[in-house]
Amino acid sequence: MIVFRSLAEQNRKNNDMRIVVKIGTSTLAHKTGRLNIRLVEEIVKILSDIKNAGNEVILVSSGAIGMGAGKLLLKSRPEDVAGKQAAAAVGQCELMYTYDKLFDEYRHTVGQVLITSDDIENETKRENFRNTIFKLLDYNVIPVINENDTVSTVEINSIGDNDTLAAYVAKTSEADLLILLSDIDGLYTEDPRVNPKAGMIANVYEITPEIEELAGGAGTAFGTGGMCTKVSAAKMVMEAGIDMIIMNGERPRMIYEAVAGNSVGTRFHAKKEK
Repeated sequence: MIVFRSLAEQNRKNNDMRIVVKIGTSTLAHKTGRLNIRLVEEIVKILSDIKNAGNEVILVSSGAIGMGAGKLLLKSRPEDVAGKQAAAAVGQCELMYTYDKLFDEYRHTVGQVLITSDDIENETKRENFRNTIFKLLDYNVIPVINENDTVSTVEINSIGDNDTLAAYVAKTSEADLLILLSDIDGLYTEDPRVNPKAGMIANVYEITPEIEELAGGAGTAFGTGGMCTKVSAAKMVMEAGIDMIIMNGERPRMIYEAVAGNSVGTRFHAKKEK
């Protein structure tokens, strides 16, 4: 199958960026699992402004299962596969309704793309996915990408909590920058929730065994992510020549600083071609 070069790809200006932003469940939702309205509204406003400046924005959004569990008034994410799929079916509707409504206020159109692990592993499906992303960018649409948790049982366990998916999307779309919005400021020398004296690492130029050892376990009750999947995502995009930043989603205005190249969170620097 032919992979078409999009108009967005051909006409891309040197000073404009293609930015993939991943929003985690811990950023999207309160501890109850219900939508954090104030925070999501601010993130959408900032991403709209960044797009207005001439940049391209691709959104990878977690939260379907977590938000579905919240809307169903469950105390935590379901453990069984059918429960996860049912929660995702409810949560995905709320997610896209929210994004469509909020981005529309700033005259931006969103398009939903749901994929499974097979869409990544199968060459034909992978090229179709790539073509769809480029065509959405041609149409000046903000793609909103998530795992298709409602129908697949494999990808719930294989892709991770969307950190891996975000890295894959960044590679596929040939992005300039991947930003992971999390509930932590960046990569620390120790878990800051255990040791308040832990120091944050501002820059990482190589994923060493020492860096990998700093990765922790899973995140919140409604999310699944930890630093481990983020470091793995960083390794993937660094090898593809893409910078990645882990930053705290509770301070979304810092996204401006990240896009400007200023120090914020932990920046994983792309490998330079020799």
